[in-house]
Amino acid sequence: MRIQEHPILTLKRGALISFTYNGLQLEGYEGETIAAALHAAGIKTLSRSHENHRARGFFCAIGNCSSCLMKVNGKPSIRVCVEPLKDGMVINTQEGRGELV
Repeated sequence: MRIQEHPILTLKRGALISFTYNGLQLEGYEGETIAAALHAAGIKTLSRSHENHRARGFFCAIGNCSSCLMKVNGKPSIRVCVEPLKDGMVINTQEGRGELV
C-alpha cells in the first residue's frame, strides 16, 4: 500500500527496482526509504525487542528510535527508516543487539 497523492507533499517516485529481504525478492521505488518499501510490500515487523521478542515496526521515520535497525548489504544496525532504497540491495532482519563493526 502506497500513498498515490497527498494534499501537501509532491510525490516523486524513482524507477521501479528490485531488492532482497530475508531471501524474498521484492520491488520498490528507487529513492524511497527501505522501511517505506517494506511497509508497502506488506512487511510490518522490522525488528523485535531484545528481551520479550515483541514486534517493532515503522515508528518514528526520522532515525531517532531503534525500531528499524536492520542489516543492509551485510552492514549491521542500519536505520532503514532513513536509508534510501537502491537497486539490488540485500536487507535482512538482525537478531539480538546487533554486531560491532
